[in-house]
Amino acid sequence: MSATADRDLEAELASAAAGHAGIPIDAICSGCGRTHVKRARPEEMDQHPQVDPTSLEATDLTSFKHVCHPCGSATWWNPVAVLTDLLESERGE
Repeated sequence: MSATADRDLEAELASAAAGHAGIPIDAICSGCGRTHVKRARPEEMDQHPQVDPTSLEATDLTSFKHVCHPCGSATWWNPVAVLTDLLESERGE
C-alpha cells in the first residue's frame, strides 16, 4: 500500500501550505517528520531552472527550505517523490 493512498494530494497541493510556485513535490519536514505536498522551484533543489520536471526523480533533488506550519517556521524539506501526475493534470495533459 502506498504511503500516499490515504492522502488527498490534490487538496494538499491546492492548500496555501503547499506554496504558489514550483513543481509539486511530496516531501518530509526535517523538523517534525510530517509529509506534505510542497511546491519548489527546480533551482531550489539544485536543478537547472529549465529542466523538464517530468524527467526528475526524488533522488535527483536536494533538500529545500519551505514553511512548515506545525513547526511554525521555515525548515528543510527532503523530497520523497516528484508528483508528475499532479503536474500533468495542472498542465491539462
